[in-house]
Amino acid sequence: MASRRRAGGTPATVALSRAGVPFTEHAYEHDPGATSFGLEAAAVLGLEPRQVLKTLLASVDASTGSARGGRLVVGVVPVSGRLDLKALAAAVGGKRATMAEPAEAERATGYVVGGISPVGQRKALPTVLDESALSFDVVYVSGGRRGLDLALSPADLVRVTGAVVAAIGRPG
Repeated sequence: MASRRRAGGTPATVALSRAGVPFTEHAYEHDPGATSFGLEAAAVLGLEPRQVLKTLLASVDASTGSARGGRLVVGVVPVSGRLDLKALAAAVGGKRATMAEPAEAERATGYVVGGISPVGQRKALPTVLDESALSFDVVYVSGGRRGLDLALSPADLVRVTGAVVAAIGRPG
């Protein structure tokens, strides 16, 4: 895969370029009425939904839905499925996880919901990649804004994010 670097790229494209990770950009016209950003990307780009990944944030071992008392963890799973919160917590040595509030996820990552990339986040967070991603030569993740996906190898995604690989995805 050839890497293409554009002036004014997103933090995700800049981080991949700096790390020397080959990737390709796949831009599409985002429909503001779309209810599932990941499934929209898969459909518009003509991709297998299991190959397109969504980035979700959860608070592990928090007493509430907030990160207070817990730590934010990134879960990366196919857009065709859902995140198993208990499995995510276990993958990082925790007992319980709850989904982070959208505003909390945006503050922590520097991205907007629907455009949260696992790469180039404001602060490096523990990341867990669903093991199903390893069955593909190339996976697609958000490029850091709605309407932009990046294609890269799952091995490079693991390397650049420092991800742990575990069974954290469940069928939708």
